[in-house]
Amino acid sequence: MGALKKKRGGVLFGSLRVMSQKGMKLTVVLVSIFATGVLIFAFGCEQKAGILPSPVASEQIAVSAREALLPELTNDQCVLCHPQQPKTIDASGGKHKYDVGCLDCHIEHPPQGTQAIPECSMCHSDESHYELENCSSCHSDTHAPLDLTLEGEITGPCLTCHPKVGDELKKYPSIHTDMACNECHATTHKKIPDCMECHEKHTEDMKFETCLSCHPVHMPLEITYSDDTPSHYCGACHSEALSLLEANTTKHHDLACVYCHEDKHKAVPPCSACHSEPHSQAMLKKFPECADCHSTAHDLQG
Repeated sequence: MGALKKKRGGVLFGSLRVMSQKGMKLTVVLVSIFATGVLIFAFGCEQKAGILPSPVASEQIAVSAREALLPELTNDQCVLCHPQQPKTIDASGGKHKYDVGCLDCHIEHPPQGTQAIPECSMCHSDESHYELENCSSCHSDTHAPLDLTLEGEITGPCLTCHPKVGDELKKYPSIHTDMACNECHATTHKKIPDCMECHEKHTEDMKFETCLSCHPVHMPLEITYSDDTPSHYCGACHSEALSLLEANTTKHHDLACVYCHEDKHKAVPPCSACHSEPHSQAMLKKFPECADCHSTAHDLQG
């Protein structure tokens, strides 16, 4: 997802300082009363001197008094009015939990400022994913940025973070290539569905892990398998070949499918890979194909 730019604030939610909400409100009230007294005093002095401040000057005096007397806002104070957000960040904040504090993102607070909700690009930039518009359509809660909401058919935005998946789907086309990412990965980010939600099992004893041992999910027709793959898995699609092999009375009967069809699906080895050249050159010249006499490897004739 790219690096989040480190900002000031440090770790906010590891241990919040306990502060009484009643005490905070009392402080604000006392400061307000004191600021009002300062304004009355200043206005009275100017009146006595025969100087009446303009409305702009009065406002400037008021702002200066507030800024001088109000305590500096800190991360610890935010929780007094916003108790849920720290809990959400603590549970699902990702880098928002460790790399930034409240004031790194919310640099202003009404009524002193109007920019309470920042643009994501203030921190996130320089990668294709961050060039997408309408971040909140997926990242609906910025305090839990990886708890995504995936609605509609979504593919392009997903591939900006998962380019390898897109490359596999394009290079090895299958039905999966034409599907939206969230058709399988549903409405929950990182959901890995069971293959059997859409596909029937080849055999009753197959499990999700069995499917993955042969079918990479983003290029499912590039079938590979281990040398301990049981023949009845293959027979689910190649039933005729398996039936002939099981009925065979030669040594081929005891061989697993993967013994001859090694590693890669549809690999067909020449008979000479095991049998070398058991006949004379004259015989091989007259009958160049082993199957001319011996039928197929699954129905081997003596």
